[in-house]
Amino acid sequence: MSDNAPRRSVVLVHGGFVDGSGWQGVYEALKDDGYTVAVVQNPTLSLEGDVAATRQVIDAQPGPVTLVGHSYGGVVITEAGNHEKVTALAYIAAFAPDKSESVNTLIADPPPGAAVPPILPPSEGFLLLDRDRFAESFAGDLPLAQAEFMADSQVPWGLDAAGGAVSTPAWRTKPSWYLVATDDRMIPPPAQHAMAERIGARTVEVAGSHAIYVSQPAAVADLIKQAAGG
Repeated sequence: MSDNAPRRSVVLVHGGFVDGSGWQGVYEALKDDGYTVAVVQNPTLSLEGDVAATRQVIDAQPGPVTLVGHSYGGVVITEAGNHEKVTALAYIAAFAPDKSESVNTLIADPPPGAAVPPILPPSEGFLLLDRDRFAESFAGDLPLAQAEFMADSQVPWGLDAAGGAVSTPAWRTKPSWYLVATDDRMIPPPAQHAMAERIGARTVEVAGSHAIYVSQPAAVADLIKQAAGG
């Protein structure tokens, strides 16, 4: 892409237990390089609602869109990526489901010896992570104070979001990229590699926790730029 060519739009979709503010570093890195960037504040109440929220943001973007999802956000972009403006998908330590799959089905059979996310029993239709284990599981490479803030500002994740199944996987018709977080203790790296291979994604590995989009914004932005074509 030449310096005079218009940069593509990028739409960033967060996962469960967090909100869109964690994308700030990635947002700034992309904006500094001339991209139009929008962050979806998906409610994480249901997959259907999150897809609708994402499509609304895509509608508002100029030109072609690179759609990016972290963790559960990967499920959202797999469905919302069928939007006609979306030209590429980027999965950041994310779930990449096939037709009829959900987060629940993808985590039902973890690899032997894999870390088990400290998800507390459902309460009134919502899930939360154990506050005392949040740092080690979700954000092991962030300063402890920052990880504790994320633990204490968790967004309850709806059971209908975790159980929401994809109907039409966009990766079957759109090119995909995948960033594997090698120190992830929420989605095991072998599972990330398996999903990336299954969807035919161009894959990179980066040392970092599940919160790699917060801890390694430059590396994440670099992958997104590849997906966006420059």
